[in-house]
Amino acid sequence: MPDTTLVIMAAGIGSRFGAGIKQLEKFGANGELIIDFSIYDALAAGFNKIVFIIRRSIEREFKETIGDRIAAVAPVEYVYQELDDLPAPYSAPADRAKPWGTGQAILVCRDVVKEPFAVINADDFYGREAFIKAHDFLTGSRVAPEDKLDVCMVSFILGNTLSRHGGVTRGVCSLDAEGKLTGVTETYEIIDRGSDAYSAPPKGSGEALDKSLPVSMNFWCFRPEVFDALDAEFKGYLEEYLNVGSQEFILPNFVDKLLKRGEAEVTVLSSADTWFGVTYQDDVPFVRESIRALIDEGKYPVKLYG
Repeated sequence: MPDTTLVIMAAGIGSRFGAGIKQLEKFGANGELIIDFSIYDALAAGFNKIVFIIRRSIEREFKETIGDRIAAVAPVEYVYQELDDLPAPYSAPADRAKPWGTGQAILVCRDVVKEPFAVINADDFYGREAFIKAHDFLTGSRVAPEDKLDVCMVSFILGNTLSRHGGVTRGVCSLDAEGKLTGVTETYEIIDRGSDAYSAPPKGSGEALDKSLPVSMNFWCFRPEVFDALDAEFKGYLEEYLNVGSQEFILPNFVDKLLKRGEAEVTVLSSADTWFGVTYQDDVPFVRESIRALIDEGKYPVKLYG
Protein backbone atom coordinates (compact mmCIF):
# COMPACT_ATOMS: atom_id res chain seq x y z
CA MET A 1 0.00 0.00 0.00
CA PRO A 2 1.48 3.43 -0.93
CA ASP A 3 2.47 5.76 1.89
CA THR A 4 -0.02 8.49 2.75
CA THR A 5 0.28 11.28 5.29
CA LEU A 6 -2.32 13.08 7.38
CA VAL A 7 -1.44 16.75 7.89
CA ILE A 8 -3.20 18.37 10.84
CA MET A 9 -3.43 22.16 11.06
CA ALA A 10 -3.15 23.07 14.74
CA ALA A 11 -1.39 26.44 14.63
CA GLY A 12 -4.38 28.72 14.19
CA ILE A 13 -5.53 31.17 16.82
CA GLY A 14 -9.26 30.83 17.53
CA SER A 15 -10.32 34.42 18.24
CA ARG A 16 -13.94 33.43 18.93
CA PHE A 17 -13.12 30.60 21.33
CA GLY A 18 -11.92 32.74 24.23
CA ALA A 19 -9.32 31.71 26.80
CA GLY A 20 -7.33 28.54 26.27
CA ILE A 21 -5.99 26.67 23.26
CA LYS A 22 -9.00 25.11 21.57
CA GLN A 23 -6.88 22.52 19.74
CA LEU A 24 -6.00 21.14 23.19
CA GLU A 25 -9.53 21.09 24.64
CA LYS A 26 -10.30 17.62 26.04
CA PHE A 27 -13.43 15.75 24.98
CA GLY A 28 -13.04 11.99 25.46
CA ALA A 29 -13.45 9.86 28.58
CA ASN A 30 -9.67 9.62 28.96
CA GLY A 31 -8.86 13.20 28.05
CA GLU A 32 -8.85 12.65 24.29
CA LEU A 33 -8.87 15.67 22.00
CA ILE A 34 -10.86 15.95 18.77
CA ILE A 35 -7.53 15.35 16.99
CA ASP A 36 -7.31 11.94 18.69
CA PHE A 37 -10.49 10.78 16.98
CA SER A 38 -9.37 12.09 13.59
CA ILE A 39 -6.04 10.28 13.91
CA TYR A 40 -7.77 7.09 15.06
CA ASP A 41 -10.03 7.19 11.98
CA ALA A 42 -7.15 8.07 9.66
CA LEU A 43 -4.95 5.20 10.86
CA ALA A 44 -7.89 2.81 10.53
CA ALA A 45 -8.39 4.05 6.94
CA GLY A 46 -4.74 3.37 6.04
CA PHE A 47 -2.83 6.62 6.58
CA ASN A 48 0.60 5.86 8.00
CA LYS A 49 2.25 9.15 8.98
CA ILE A 50 1.04 12.18 10.94
CA VAL A 51 2.38 15.71 10.50
CA PHE A 52 1.35 18.35 13.03
CA ILE A 53 1.47 22.02 12.07
CA ILE A 54 1.85 23.98 15.30
CA ARG A 55 3.36 27.17 16.71
CA ARG A 56 6.57 26.90 18.67
CA SER A 57 4.89 28.71 21.56
CA ILE A 58 2.60 25.72 22.18
CA GLU A 59 5.11 22.96 21.30
CA ARG A 60 5.78 21.69 24.81
CA GLU A 61 2.11 21.64 25.85
CA PHE A 62 1.08 20.13 22.53
CA LYS A 63 3.56 17.26 22.74
CA GLU A 64 2.68 16.53 26.37
CA THR A 65 -1.06 16.64 25.66
CA ILE A 66 -1.21 14.63 22.43
CA GLY A 67 1.95 14.47 20.31
CA ASP A 68 3.93 12.05 22.47
CA ARG A 69 0.89 9.78 22.76
CA ILE A 70 0.43 9.62 18.98
CA ALA A 71 4.16 9.03 18.43
CA ALA A 72 3.69 5.70 20.25
CA VAL A 73 1.27 4.44 17.56
CA ALA A 74 2.42 6.13 14.33
CA PRO A 75 5.36 8.08 12.84
CA VAL A 76 4.98 11.75 13.77
CA GLU A 77 6.67 14.90 12.49
CA TYR A 78 6.26 18.56 13.39
CA VAL A 79 6.41 21.70 11.30
CA TYR A 80 6.01 25.22 12.59
CA GLN A 81 3.85 28.00 11.22
CA GLU A 82 5.34 31.30 12.32
CA LEU A 83 4.81 34.91 11.31
CA ASP A 84 8.45 35.38 10.32
CA ASP A 85 8.59 32.29 8.08
CA LEU A 86 8.39 34.21 4.81
CA PRO A 87 10.34 33.89 1.57
CA ALA A 88 12.93 36.53 0.75
CA PRO A 89 12.69 39.49 0.43
CA TYR A 90 9.52 39.71 2.52
CA SER A 91 9.37 40.29 6.29
CA ALA A 92 6.39 40.37 8.61
CA PRO A 93 5.00 43.75 9.70
CA ALA A 94 5.69 44.52 13.35
CA ASP A 95 1.97 44.75 14.15
CA ARG A 96 0.97 41.44 12.53
CA ALA A 97 -0.62 39.07 15.11
CA LYS A 98 -2.56 36.44 13.14
CA PRO A 99 -0.92 33.54 11.27
CA TRP A 100 -0.70 33.94 7.49
CA GLY A 101 -3.46 31.39 6.85
CA THR A 102 -4.01 27.76 5.93
CA GLY A 103 -2.22 28.09 2.60
CA GLN A 104 1.02 29.06 4.30
CA ALA A 105 0.44 26.33 6.88
CA ILE A 106 0.56 23.66 4.18
CA LEU A 107 3.52 25.29 2.48
CA VAL A 108 5.69 24.87 5.58
CA CYS A 109 5.22 21.09 5.23
CA ARG A 110 7.07 20.81 1.92
CA ASP A 111 10.35 19.51 3.42
CA VAL A 112 8.70 16.67 5.36
CA VAL A 113 5.78 15.62 3.12
CA LYS A 114 6.95 13.75 0.02
CA GLU A 115 3.91 11.48 -0.45
CA PRO A 116 0.20 12.02 -1.21
CA PHE A 117 -1.46 13.67 1.78
CA ALA A 118 -4.72 14.79 3.31
CA VAL A 119 -5.18 18.04 5.22
CA ILE A 120 -7.60 18.62 8.10
CA ASN A 121 -8.29 21.11 10.89
CA ALA A 122 -7.31 20.07 14.39
CA ASP A 123 -10.58 21.22 15.95
CA ASP A 124 -13.06 19.56 13.56
CA PHE A 125 -14.57 16.08 13.89
CA TYR A 126 -15.03 14.62 10.41
CA GLY A 127 -15.99 10.95 10.92
CA ARG A 128 -14.53 7.70 9.60
CA GLU A 129 -16.13 7.83 6.14
CA ALA A 130 -14.26 11.00 5.20
CA PHE A 131 -10.87 9.40 5.89
CA ILE A 132 -11.71 6.18 4.06
CA LYS A 133 -12.79 8.10 0.95
CA ALA A 134 -9.74 10.37 1.11
CA HIS A 135 -7.35 7.44 1.45
CA ASP A 136 -9.01 5.60 -1.42
CA PHE A 137 -8.61 8.68 -3.61
CA LEU A 138 -4.94 9.13 -2.76
CA THR A 139 -4.03 5.48 -3.30
CA GLY A 140 -6.35 4.60 -6.18
CA SER A 141 -5.32 4.02 -9.78
CA ARG A 142 -5.93 7.39 -11.36
CA VAL A 143 -4.84 9.07 -14.55
CA ALA A 144 -3.93 12.58 -13.49
CA PRO A 145 -5.39 15.34 -15.67
CA GLU A 146 -2.83 16.60 -18.17
CA ASP A 147 -1.14 19.81 -16.99
CA LYS A 148 -3.48 20.05 -14.00
CA LEU A 149 -3.04 19.46 -10.29
CA ASP A 150 -5.06 16.45 -9.14
CA VAL A 151 -6.90 17.60 -6.02
CA CYS A 152 -9.72 16.20 -3.90
CA MET A 153 -12.02 17.78 -1.35
CA VAL A 154 -14.31 15.99 1.10
CA SER A 155 -17.48 18.07 1.35
CA PHE A 156 -20.10 18.26 4.07
CA ILE A 157 -23.68 19.52 4.11
CA LEU A 158 -23.94 23.16 5.22
CA GLY A 159 -26.82 22.50 7.59
CA ASN A 160 -24.74 19.91 9.45
CA THR A 161 -21.85 22.31 10.03
CA LEU A 162 -23.50 25.27 11.76
CA SER A 163 -22.97 26.37 15.35
CA ARG A 164 -25.79 26.99 17.80
CA HIS A 165 -23.81 29.83 19.31
CA GLY A 166 -22.97 32.26 16.51
CA GLY A 167 -21.84 32.77 12.94
CA VAL A 168 -19.32 30.52 11.19
CA THR A 169 -17.21 30.79 8.03
CA ARG A 170 -17.64 28.12 5.35
CA GLY A 171 -16.33 27.57 1.84
CA VAL A 172 -19.56 27.21 -0.19
CA CYS A 173 -18.91 24.93 -3.17
CA SER A 174 -20.15 25.00 -6.75
CA LEU A 175 -20.15 21.71 -8.70
CA ASP A 176 -20.56 20.84 -12.36
CA ALA A 177 -22.83 18.10 -13.73
CA GLU A 178 -20.11 15.50 -13.13
CA GLY A 179 -19.68 16.49 -9.50
CA LYS A 180 -16.34 18.26 -10.06
CA LEU A 181 -15.63 21.42 -8.13
CA THR A 182 -15.99 24.61 -10.17
CA GLY A 183 -15.51 27.15 -7.39
CA VAL A 184 -15.30 27.81 -3.65
CA THR A 185 -16.76 30.98 -2.18
CA GLU A 186 -15.51 31.80 1.31
CA THR A 187 -18.72 32.90 3.06
CA TYR A 188 -18.69 34.62 6.45
CA GLU A 189 -20.96 34.86 9.49
CA ILE A 190 -23.32 32.05 8.45
CA ILE A 191 -26.05 31.56 11.04
CA ASP A 192 -28.83 28.97 11.32
CA ARG A 193 -32.31 30.37 10.62
CA GLY A 194 -34.18 27.08 10.83
CA SER A 195 -35.42 26.57 7.27
CA ASP A 196 -32.28 28.08 5.79
CA ALA A 197 -28.96 29.66 6.72
CA TYR A 198 -28.02 33.31 6.43
CA SER A 199 -24.72 35.11 5.85
CA ALA A 200 -25.14 37.99 8.27
CA PRO A 201 -23.78 41.49 7.54
CA PRO A 202 -21.60 43.43 8.01
CA LYS A 203 -18.95 40.77 7.41
CA GLY A 204 -21.37 38.38 5.73
CA SER A 205 -22.90 38.86 2.30
CA GLY A 206 -26.54 39.18 3.42
CA GLU A 207 -27.54 36.12 1.37
CA ALA A 208 -29.95 33.35 2.35
CA LEU A 209 -28.29 29.98 1.83
CA ASP A 210 -29.80 26.56 1.18
CA LYS A 211 -28.77 24.33 4.07
CA SER A 212 -28.24 21.40 1.68
CA LEU A 213 -25.35 23.16 -0.09
CA PRO A 214 -21.98 21.34 -0.08
CA VAL A 215 -19.31 23.18 1.88
CA SER A 216 -15.60 22.82 2.43
CA MET A 217 -14.45 22.12 5.98
CA ASN A 218 -10.76 22.22 5.04
CA PHE A 219 -10.54 18.49 4.34
CA TRP A 220 -8.35 18.44 1.23
CA CYS A 221 -6.26 15.82 -0.54
CA PHE A 222 -3.15 16.86 -2.45
CA ARG A 223 -0.07 15.39 -4.05
CA PRO A 224 3.42 16.86 -3.47
CA GLU A 225 3.27 18.78 -6.76
CA VAL A 226 0.95 21.24 -5.01
CA PHE A 227 3.84 22.83 -3.11
CA ASP A 228 5.25 24.62 -6.16
CA ALA A 229 1.84 26.12 -6.90
CA LEU A 230 1.40 27.13 -3.26
CA ASP A 231 4.81 28.79 -3.22
CA ALA A 232 4.03 30.86 -6.32
CA GLU A 233 0.60 31.90 -5.05
CA PHE A 234 1.91 32.80 -1.60
CA LYS A 235 4.49 35.14 -3.09
CA GLY A 236 1.77 36.77 -5.15
CA TYR A 237 -0.37 37.12 -2.04
CA LEU A 238 2.50 38.77 -0.16
CA GLU A 239 3.00 41.26 -2.97
CA GLU A 240 -0.61 42.37 -2.60
CA TYR A 241 -1.47 41.85 1.05
CA LEU A 242 1.71 41.86 3.14
CA ASN A 243 0.71 45.08 4.89
CA VAL A 244 -3.07 44.75 4.69
CA GLY A 245 -4.38 44.13 8.21
CA SER A 246 -5.24 40.51 9.01
CA GLN A 247 -5.80 39.30 5.42
CA GLU A 248 -4.95 35.56 5.18
CA PHE A 249 -3.74 33.22 2.44
CA ILE A 250 -6.30 30.41 2.73
CA LEU A 251 -6.69 27.07 0.98
CA PRO A 252 -10.22 27.58 -0.44
CA ASN A 253 -9.14 30.79 -2.17
CA PHE A 254 -5.96 29.14 -3.45
CA VAL A 255 -7.91 26.21 -4.94
CA ASP A 256 -10.54 28.56 -6.36
CA LYS A 257 -7.84 30.53 -8.22
CA LEU A 258 -6.35 27.34 -9.68
CA LEU A 259 -9.80 26.27 -10.87
CA LYS A 260 -10.52 29.60 -12.52
CA ARG A 261 -7.20 29.42 -14.37
CA GLY A 262 -7.78 25.81 -15.42
CA GLU A 263 -4.75 24.61 -13.46
CA ALA A 264 -6.48 22.03 -11.25
CA GLU A 265 -9.17 19.40 -11.33
CA VAL A 266 -10.91 18.89 -8.00
CA THR A 267 -12.85 15.74 -7.25
CA VAL A 268 -15.53 16.26 -4.60
CA LEU A 269 -16.27 13.38 -2.26
CA SER A 270 -19.36 13.83 -0.12
CA SER A 271 -19.37 12.48 3.43
CA ALA A 272 -22.65 11.49 5.05
CA ASP A 273 -21.05 11.40 8.50
CA THR A 274 -22.04 14.04 11.02
CA TRP A 275 -19.52 16.85 11.31
CA PHE A 276 -19.06 18.86 14.45
CA GLY A 277 -16.44 21.26 15.64
CA VAL A 278 -15.48 23.94 18.09
CA THR A 279 -15.80 27.55 17.05
CA TYR A 280 -17.07 28.96 20.34
CA GLN A 281 -16.48 27.95 23.95
CA ASP A 282 -20.21 27.21 24.18
CA ASP A 283 -19.79 24.51 21.50
CA VAL A 284 -17.73 22.37 23.88
CA PRO A 285 -20.58 20.66 25.83
CA PHE A 286 -22.37 19.66 22.60
CA VAL A 287 -19.19 18.17 21.14
CA ARG A 288 -18.49 16.26 24.37
CA GLU A 289 -22.03 14.85 24.35
CA SER A 290 -21.76 13.90 20.67
CA ILE A 291 -18.48 12.05 21.20
CA ARG A 292 -19.87 10.29 24.27
CA ALA A 293 -22.85 9.12 22.19
CA LEU A 294 -20.55 7.69 19.49
CA ILE A 295 -18.60 5.79 22.14
CA ASP A 296 -21.84 4.48 23.65
CA GLU A 297 -22.89 3.30 20.17
CA GLY A 298 -19.65 1.32 19.89
CA LYS A 299 -18.21 3.40 17.04
CA TYR A 300 -15.14 4.18 19.13
CA PRO A 301 -13.56 2.36 22.07
CA VAL A 302 -13.60 4.04 25.46
CA LYS A 303 -9.81 4.30 25.22
CA LEU A 304 -8.56 4.98 21.69
CA TYR A 305 -4.93 3.91 22.06
CA GLY A 306 -3.42 1.15 24.14
